[in-house]
Amino acid sequence: MLKLRSKKGFTLIELMIVVAIIGILAAIAIPNFMRFQARSRTTEARTNLGAIYTAQVSFFGEGNSFGFFPQIGWGPTGTPRYHYTMDAALLGINNTNVGADVSAGGTAPAWTGNFNGAAVNGAVPGLAAPNAAGQRLAFTVGAAGNVDTSTTDGLDAWVINDVRLLIWTDSDVSN
Repeated sequence: MLKLRSKKGFTLIELMIVVAIIGILAAIAIPNFMRFQARSRTTEARTNLGAIYTAQVSFFGEGNSFGFFPQIGWGPTGTPRYHYTMDAALLGINNTNVGADVSAGGTAPAWTGNFNGAAVNGAVPGLAAPNAAGQRLAFTVGAAGNVDTSTTDGLDAWVINDVRLLIWTDSDVSN
């Protein structure tokens, strides 16, 4: 008497269905992961702007005046994704800018625009002109960067000022 062997395994159709399901799940998950990754990169700007604020407050405590980046001794470490400025320009020659040039990566941020319905007029980066005693009593620092690596949209932009008001002025992260 012949014994029949049991055949084990999957059919080609079953394997194709599994591959199709994995492909559909990947098509849904990858864009969401990319947006999450871009949003997490904005932490760099917030952290560095906080460090600039702390350096400015320390500098003010010693001389009753706020200063430019070289004066306060601040500079980014590593390869920054953001460009930091105190003169509302992404490119500058007056020693107030520190960081990588990101202006080629997208449209320049609208420092005086509106974002999410919140007016940010007056949030233009800058260091106050010296008063009669030579003191600079106010500052606003801007950070702009291309966090989603797209060259077709604008830049992610943040500002912080001398009262530690942190404002997200432009989003580079698509919803």
